[in-house]
Amino acid sequence: MAKVITTDHWVWHTSTVPANKDEEVELFVRERNGTPPGQKRKPVLMLHGRSVPVLPGFDLRYKDYSWAGALAQAGYDVFMMDLQGSGLSARPKMNDPRNVNPAQQNLLTPRPAGFTPGQPNYPYQLNDSNSDRDELHTVVKFILELCGAEKVAFIGWSAAAFWMGPYAVKNPGMVESLFLLAPIFPAKGTSDPPASLPVPGYPTNLSTKSGLSSPGGWGGELHCEGQREDGIVDVVWDALLKSDPVGSVWGGIDGLNRFRSFARWGWNETTAKQGGVLGGSVPVLIVYGEHDRQANTTPPNPNNPELNFSVPALYDAVAGAHKLMVKLACAGHSVPWEKQHTNVHELSKHWLKQLKVDGKTHGVFDMDVDGNLSPAP
Repeated sequence: MAKVITTDHWVWHTSTVPANKDEEVELFVRERNGTPPGQKRKPVLMLHGRSVPVLPGFDLRYKDYSWAGALAQAGYDVFMMDLQGSGLSARPKMNDPRNVNPAQQNLLTPRPAGFTPGQPNYPYQLNDSNSDRDELHTVVKFILELCGAEKVAFIGWSAAAFWMGPYAVKNPGMVESLFLLAPIFPAKGTSDPPASLPVPGYPTNLSTKSGLSSPGGWGGELHCEGQREDGIVDVVWDALLKSDPVGSVWGGIDGLNRFRSFARWGWNETTAKQGGVLGGSVPVLIVYGEHDRQANTTPPNPNNPELNFSVPALYDAVAGAHKLMVKLACAGHSVPWEKQHTNVHELSKHWLKQLKVDGKTHGVFDMDVDGNLSPAP
């Protein structure tokens, strides 16, 4: 078993977020390095999605749930980053409770000191596709220099696809492979940025402990006995609050989880097939749960292409031949916290080493709860 060394880095970055443009900020990056003595470091970068910071998602220190820990034990040098507005990275404008979504300001009970409900003091969305990819680029360069490597393998969950997918297309010389878990993919989404930035709105959204497991969220995706371990909601919520020192003291005894708003574009079927990069020089593995209602819009939404998501559509859009897709039985969008998490860990280790699934570099598979693979019917 590899000896794993954990180091928290604070990576300096010149911000391109409109709210703090040109300021020097710190991006949080945790490293869990399991490189065996005398061997070359094999870097992996893990990136969070919309509302769950990177540590609760990938390094949940409970039983065997830490995905990053599993990869480090397998000999990889694993890095996890928080984009601005998430987790332990800089959170411009988000400490002002007035910048919370006005429809959610009722959750700020008891009220933080000096807060009166009303319209945001900063009436714009916080981040955008350009700023997020700029931050990803800064961290990729940091990792490659630190490790003396030419490429880094990407692992992203959910909305991480918005940043990792286009980044890999534009920088194939820096990305070894792409593993996307439950990727959000609007096949007909826009390729173009808004006419002006920042986009009107508000910087901060809130989630609650009850909302985490509600029928409209995770609870609505539980369709198998034992799909989610008893007590895991408490564990996850505690980890979320540890990544949000401010939100954790808002909203009463359970605290609140703050997550950023962002304007997105440039991730669609046009991007995915551009230049034949994805599935070509950057091999792609897509994994999702059969009960995932977030990454697969059901029924499809023909009236709003930006909110019509489909994982199989991403597989179809990838133009290169080196592409695989695995559907997990008895799993939802929150796979890293469900029973199937151990099989995902094993699948990712095999992928990083072989860039294959079941000995193949192309195809669609089903995986049962015991980790057995079979070609999709």
